[in-house]
Amino acid sequence: MPPKGAPAPALDLREQFTGWTADRLHATACSTGITPGPAPIRRLNRDEYTATLCDLLDIHLDIGASLPAEGAGGEGFDNAAETLFLSPLLSEKYMELAKFAMDFAAKEYKPRTQILVAKPGSGVTPKQAAQAILQAFLPRAFRRPVEEADVAPYLALFEAAQKKGQAFEPAVFFALRAALVSPMFLYHAEPPSDAAEPRLLDPYALASRLSYFLWGSMPDELLFDVAASGKLNDPAVLKELVARMLRNDRSLIFAQRFVEQWLRTRELGGDKSPDPQLFPTYAADEELRSDIRFQPILFFRELLLRNLSVLNLIDSKYTIGTSNLEKHYGIELPLNPKAKKQPQWVELPAGSHRGGLLGMSAVLAVSSYPYRTSPVLRGAWILDSILGTPPPPPPPNVPPLEEAHGGAAPTSVRERLTRHRADPVCASCHSRIDPLGFALENYDAIGRWRTEDAGKPVDNSGELPDGTKFQGPEQLKAALIERKDLFLRNLTDRMLGYALGRGLTLKDSCAVDDIVAQVKDNGYQARTLIEGIVLSAPFRYQAAGRPQSKEEPQKP
Repeated sequence: MPPKGAPAPALDLREQFTGWTADRLHATACSTGITPGPAPIRRLNRDEYTATLCDLLDIHLDIGASLPAEGAGGEGFDNAAETLFLSPLLSEKYMELAKFAMDFAAKEYKPRTQILVAKPGSGVTPKQAAQAILQAFLPRAFRRPVEEADVAPYLALFEAAQKKGQAFEPAVFFALRAALVSPMFLYHAEPPSDAAEPRLLDPYALASRLSYFLWGSMPDELLFDVAASGKLNDPAVLKELVARMLRNDRSLIFAQRFVEQWLRTRELGGDKSPDPQLFPTYAADEELRSDIRFQPILFFRELLLRNLSVLNLIDSKYTIGTSNLEKHYGIELPLNPKAKKQPQWVELPAGSHRGGLLGMSAVLAVSSYPYRTSPVLRGAWILDSILGTPPPPPPPNVPPLEEAHGGAAPTSVRERLTRHRADPVCASCHSRIDPLGFALENYDAIGRWRTEDAGKPVDNSGELPDGTKFQGPEQLKAALIERKDLFLRNLTDRMLGYALGRGLTLKDSCAVDDIVAQVKDNGYQARTLIEGIVLSAPFRYQAAGRPQSKEEPQKP
């Protein structure tokens, strides 16, 4: 902070200093090569908990609906260890849900049959049958092999229940219920390392990292088998598994959770709901809202499945189309006439203005106010979500943008922002933010194309402080393609943080350098990004053993 009464350094000077500092710290951190960072223990978040219970018990219920939603941490995701605490209230909820889930599974034929793999009978005591059930169930629940010492506490619970008069099956389900509130189930547990150097991660822990990254749930039988074979850490095997897992329908869960949090489109339907009086069609058509929400998710997944360039996220000649989106955007799409309601990968017509994320209503709506567009919100969204260079927070006591009032002559948002930027305190940041948003002013607050705002032609021109000029979304996207390395690094940062479930450290930035280089060398292919993360040192290796008090510094 400057001395009291002295002006703060100009934004350019501050950025020069912080950039220089970050470069020096990065060079020092990477001088000894790429090493894995810390792996703090973390709880399954609400979505992971629900998916894991459903896969483990083979039931189909939204078990975690009553659990509180987690906040964003790490690189902006709700699976970050920094935010996944366990409160007494949450512990009680887990106990209630474990009982509910196990009672439900006990009444359903298929889950019940899969759980009760043994029963008392000729030559088999109740204890022996219970032990066989536990030995089959616990390795899947704990996502690793179990030893006799792991089984013993649950077998003791079974015997205690029987001593109180419970029949065999209720006593077994009572013991299994206890496993569902064990830390070995509720947490991503990995064997601690006491090695002096980084080492390959335990294969079962790696199977879980891979499964929760690309499926958001526990490993399936094949992943468990590959881990047991000792081949999971083979890079060639991992690449084959990545391709298989992305083809699986469960990879849609990864696409949805990653994309909605990265782009913040998860906020649609909450505080970011467009005003129903101003946009009645959007408010009344649930099918349209669903198509808008899933368009960027399905587009991202298709890039992975087709192994196309991630630069399609900035601009593309393809999109996801439905008859609802076709009508909403006012364009003709080459949809399969027999399935026009179903999302389809289609080629955009010339002049559609819809290529890439910036032409999608989900992005345009979430970066608007409910009642109007906002070049400031849209520009800040591009700087943060696309380029990874978020603007600084606004200074205190800055007056809000003057809104249009009844009786006054209509003014466009751009005209009001021009007056707002007359304040030199505001101008330094707004000169970077607003031009990006101005280029998107042809899109209204729900992403429909328009040529007028407040009865005047839309002015979609912009100029950045470095002299880059553009007009409209096409030229803006061309300017962003010129900055594609910033975009790729930001996407890699976000995805690595999501995959690891924690905030990145300076040491992780060395791995990011390597992954970015691989993706660039392979034509920006989407699958190369996934493979680069899965094969990276932070993902496959475990840090050397060390005192818990020592932590890596976070990225500046």
